[in-house]
Amino acid sequence: MPTDFFTANHDMLDGALAAIAHRGYWTPFPESPSPRVYGESAQEEGRAAFARHRNSDFMPDQQSARRVGEEVSPYGDALGVRYPHIAAPDLVARSEAALGQWRDAGPRVWVGVALEALKRLNRRSMEIAHAVQHTTGQGFMMAFQAGGPHAQDRGLEAVAYAWQAMQCVPAEVQWEKPQGKHDPIRMAKRFTIVPRGVALVIGCATFPTWNGYPGLFASLATGNTVIVKPHPGATLPLAITVQILRDVLAEAGQDPDTVLLAAHEARDDMPARLALDPAVRLIDFTGSSEHGNWLETHARQAQVYTEKAGVNQVIIDSVHDIKSVARNLAFSFALYSGQMCTAPQNIYVPRGGIASDDGHLAFDEVAAALAQAVEKLIADPARAVEITGAIQSGSVLQRIDQARALGLPVLCDSRPLAHPAFPQARTRTPLLLKADAKTDRDVILREWFGPIVFVVATDSTDDSIALAAQTVRERGALTLACYTTDDAVARQARRAAERSGVALSLNLCGPVFVNQTAAYSDYHGTGANPAANAALSDAAYVSNRFRVVQTRWHV
Repeated sequence: MPTDFFTANHDMLDGALAAIAHRGYWTPFPESPSPRVYGESAQEEGRAAFARHRNSDFMPDQQSARRVGEEVSPYGDALGVRYPHIAAPDLVARSEAALGQWRDAGPRVWVGVALEALKRLNRRSMEIAHAVQHTTGQGFMMAFQAGGPHAQDRGLEAVAYAWQAMQCVPAEVQWEKPQGKHDPIRMAKRFTIVPRGVALVIGCATFPTWNGYPGLFASLATGNTVIVKPHPGATLPLAITVQILRDVLAEAGQDPDTVLLAAHEARDDMPARLALDPAVRLIDFTGSSEHGNWLETHARQAQVYTEKAGVNQVIIDSVHDIKSVARNLAFSFALYSGQMCTAPQNIYVPRGGIASDDGHLAFDEVAAALAQAVEKLIADPARAVEITGAIQSGSVLQRIDQARALGLPVLCDSRPLAHPAFPQARTRTPLLLKADAKTDRDVILREWFGPIVFVVATDSTDDSIALAAQTVRERGALTLACYTTDDAVARQARRAAERSGVALSLNLCGPVFVNQTAAYSDYHGTGANPAANAALSDAAYVSNRFRVVQTRWHV
């Protein structure tokens, strides 16, 4: 008999439903890789599992005529993993063939399979961490947390919203309309959750699981079959995910082709062919604005969810302690070498300086404090590389050179760091440049993805807030931060953030950073500015992935 995964995992679902309601801290997936949490042998087993994947054929059960694989670790070597390559029309045909049975299985099976897969993914977090590290360049701790438990949290969050939305629709009701002296009109009505159809998840190179899981699990939990198309440079983390899902589906008595891997080479036009196929009704995308805008314009047959580029900003008005502010921001600049969609890029400081508890600080003093904090953070390369990780793509290195060639004053130059474990690692420290809002506007209004930061002189805090709001509206942003000791300025910044549609962080000086968000509590993106057309996660993110079809008859 097929396994009832819904009943087996109901407590985890209840916990997630409670968490998205009260929005406090909660997780079933511990973020500490400690042996006390995951087991004494977990780290070694994860390392060994990753090693077995290298130079091998992955996913033999997904039959194909040929195999592809071109992943190269940002830490040095080619992975040598070969994945099944299936032509786009065949992938869609297989996904459509699996849709009928999956549609008929109903919400309890859909959600149960998703919950069980997330639980099994958590057990393999160490293995996934190595896969994420050696495809994205993240340091191991970040690869474990963001690629493992935090990604699983985001997947579970989407499943909880999906279940909540579907539970708002009763399966069957008795409808009765009074008719005065006459007998009432009585009808029975049945409401059926109907998935849209085939869903496509287009993965990114930097956060394949964290950005991929919300759409994958939201679509699966609402009854859609899913084709997972990883970035060619970061396939393994999502390939492991798809394999686990296929195993769970088989145990649930479902067709494993309910979830398929669409591996391809970089020069292949598979992504476009899949995206434009009339049978593909849902698309989740994370990546550049160019590709995201193309999907929104051309994939008209599908509901498209995109997270694209943006210009994240920080407003510094006044501070209690500039050193604590600088330490916090320096970590945000360096974390994963700025290769995060939430990483800050533009730091706005009034050209006349700011107030602090230690007295007035000139613009140059604030800029110098930021640069000094970065230099201190990276002073010990062995420690720093665990924060910066490695550069995922050579295009980031080119972008650093382009930024340096702008001729702006250099506050802190970018340089390689020697990695003690991986001598060939592609590493870079943050580049801090001095800019002016009047003369360098064309420069600062571009997204410079990577470890590139502009400390920008503005006319005033009012000017900083106005520039930030305009940039959010026109260019998009996922984060905005403000440092101020003035409650009126804080209110002004909050109004600007709400009206332009961006999440705001105020006065972060401790162990929380602007480029981090917590599942079940923080909304990632708003869907209210050009950087993303949806939020991870809310009801709107899941409710349009299914429809309700009713049948009614007289009683």
